[in-house]
Amino acid sequence: MILDGLTQAIGNTPLIKIESLSELTGCNILGKAEFMNPGGSVKDRAALWMVKEAETNGTLIKNGTVVEGTAGNTGIGLAHVCNNKGYDCIIYMPDNQSEEKVSLLKTLGAEVRVVPTVPYADEANYQKQAGRYAKTIENAIWANQFDNTANRLAHYETTGPEIWEQTNKKIDGFVCAVGSGGTLSGISKYLKECSEKIQIGLADPEGSSLFNYYTKGELFSEGSSISEGIGQGRITKNLELAVIDDCFQISDRDALPLIFDLFQNEGLCMGGSTGINIAGAI
Repeated sequence: MILDGLTQAIGNTPLIKIESLSELTGCNILGKAEFMNPGGSVKDRAALWMVKEAETNGTLIKNGTVVEGTAGNTGIGLAHVCNNKGYDCIIYMPDNQSEEKVSLLKTLGAEVRVVPTVPYADEANYQKQAGRYAKTIENAIWANQFDNTANRLAHYETTGPEIWEQTNKKIDGFVCAVGSGGTLSGISKYLKECSEKIQIGLADPEGSSLFNYYTKGELFSEGSSISEGIGQGRITKNLELAVIDDCFQISDRDALPLIFDLFQNEGLCMGGSTGINIAGAI
């Protein structure tokens, strides 16, 4: 197979059976290998769809600029897509993220602006700063991954159908954590349209407000987590449309050993969000 450019390499990732945990639980636990996307994460899909939508509606044209506020992976995906398509990329990032993400974004050619970490309600929040700055540049867009439903559409049109076909239409449940909400929202909508019997779960790290929202009807958080890029304190436009049957609060104490288990038993070197996702699946 010969692909016409980097963007065609985004998606169509395989499912990998987690042998040790499948044996432990008596279930087939499968991981979607999103690390095989060019930017190394599921966020490549959202990045591509948001840029494509802006191109289609004419808000982003040749030699334009993409501005985004991100904890890292969406920015990495956008940097790859922008390089491929000839756009400049400016990333606002909170200062509680790893230095490795900042270094990688700079290596990819993005301009990175690290700002103090403050709640979304604060006008100095990294997302709001990105949105304001984009308005000051000619031929620029704010990708706005949290409330831009092109994010959700990427997973409704690609990830969900891939999972359905790869499981021979016999999937019983899907679970993942939420950052922007696009992945869970798009996949849940597609799978529920395929079969109402499929159960959709949200794996929420401590420190996020979503577990309490979906179980008690209130947005408030408890505890904290070392995981980056997941967890949420509000209901985003993408998350508004998610179909969720069950919600699990996952502690670092539960998730971290699973990351080491995946490496030692499966040869898979994964990050914190994967540990949360796998704990949710179990």
